[in-house]
Formats: sequence, C-alpha cells, structure tokens
Amino acid sequence: KMAGSSAPWIGSAYLFLQSTCKTIALPALYESSQKKPCVFKALKLALADSTSSGNGVDMLKVHCSHPHLIVQLKFCKRENCRQFLRSYREGALQKSLQSHLQVSLATTMVPLEVQLKAGSEHLDKMLKDEDRCLECIYREKPDRLPDEEITELEECIKSLTCHESTNNNVAGKDCSPSQPRPPQGSSLLTQPTFIFQGQQFDNRTITPDDHQKFAKSVSKKWKQVGRSLQRSCRALRDSVIDTLALDYDREGLYEQAYQMLLRFIQSEGKKATIARLIAALEENGLISLAEELLGIHSSEECS
Repeated sequence: KMAGSSAPWIGSAYLFLQSTCKTIALPALYESSQKKPCVFKALKLALADSTSSGNGVDMLKVHCSHPHLIVQLKFCKRENCRQFLRSYREGALQKSLQSHLQVSLATTMVPLEVQLKAGSEHLDKMLKDEDRCLECIYREKPDRLPDEEITELEECIKSLTCHESTNNNVAGKDCSPSQPRPPQGSSLLTQPTFIFQGQQFDNRTITPDDHQKFAKSVSKKWKQVGRSLQRSCRALRDSVIDTLALDYDREGLYEQAYQMLLRFIQSEGKKATIARLIAALEENGLISLAEELLGIHSSEECS
C-alpha cells in the first residue's frame, strides 16, 4: 500500500524537457547567469499551474544534460501528484511551460518535448493508468533537499524584473534580477581556489581522469570517503553506500569506488568539485591519492 493514515505521502519524479527548435537550447539558457532566473521562473509558474497550488510540487534540482533540462520533482500529497499527472497527460503542463517561457524569455513560442520518469519507469507509457503512475512516483523517495542554487533562485525571482511582451516578433530583451548575484553555496562548494599542504589550487569540477584515478587507487577506503562526502551530499546516504557495496561486490573495489563517486558527481553536478573530494581524502588519511589527483605526485598510489 502506498501510505498509511499517519504517514505523509511523498514521492519523486524527473521531468525531462527539450526544445524542438534548433535555435533554442534549454540547457544553454539555464547555464546562462542572465537567463537562468527567467527559465526557473517559467518552471515554477508552470508547475504551480499544474497543481493549482503554489506549493503542490517542489523542485529539488535542475540538471543540464544536453539537449535536455531535467527537473527533479518532489510531491508531498497524493492529490497534488494526481492533479500534476492529469495536467501532464492532457498537455496542459506542456502548454503552460511554453507560455511562461515565452513571457519570461521575451521570445517567440518555445516548442517543447516532455518526458516523465520515476526511477527506471517511463511514465509516459502508462499515463492512462493513474494509480500505477502514483505507485511508481511514491516508490521513488527524494534523495536530497532542494539545492542551494534552487533556494537562491527562489529568492532571486522575488525581485525579478522582466520586460514582458505579447508580440512574438519582439525578442532578445534582457530579463534579469534587479540585483543580479550568482548563486552561492558554502565556501567549500563554490570557492575558486583552495589550499592543500600550503599550496593553492583551482577548485575545478572533478574530471573523468580524476574519477578513474580515484577508483583505481582508493581501495577499501572508498566507503569512508563516501561517508565523508555524505555530510554535504544527501545522495550518499549510508543505505546508498551499502547498496553500492552489495550491487558491485562481484565487480570488485574499483567498480564500487567508481559507482560511489559517479553517484556524487551526478547528484552534485557543477558542485562536485575537487576541493570537496580532496577534503574527504585528507580526512581519511589518503594524502598520496590527493597529491596524485592534484598533480603533486603522478605515480604514487594510495594504499
């Protein structure tokens, strides 16, 4: 059964959005510091329309995966989720998104393709079976709180000033906060540089090469590193780490470590920085691996 009388009904799903217009790329617009608040505002308004409520559905994360913009959604009541599903099935959500994007971006109509997924289930294939969709969404519990970026954008759109126009021929107008400021997280997540062993390094995102080196060298301590990272990454709960250990036991330590860091990177996106990984390695005594990732030593491996 989905929920008892005393338990809150909470579920999660992913909304995939893609513009079918070659000149409009939603991920590129969202990655633009100027346009991001406009896209976020359109998403927020359309989702509110879909449940006839300002808080019927929450955005937890917006992820750019070209050509898709992927929005992780959280539903706190079954009725809100049911309303959302009906709006989605009838095409009302899609039309609302197109309309709000047109206004927020002060551009022509943005044609969209939409997909809805819950875990491995493609809900578009079962939309006529509303109860089954609800079951799938209910099984997928949210694995995070709203990103700090989402919180920042919520505040940002309160002061958003857009020059709106109903003339589809008028395009290219600026739509920016009255007091523009980049989303900011904690210093460890967003600082441009960090100090390790008295040297200053750029706080870049974790690269595929870092990923491979980590998985190759971290050995049995991958769990400890994962638990250090979990303090700022809800996607690495103890239950997730334990499941990874079981699921990839036959593949060995390399694959277990690789999958753990992959979960971190996918969850945190641009906030999956080398500074956070180095801090976790240092905390667990993996200094030589940290040095290798930073290019201080290129051949030493962490035991």
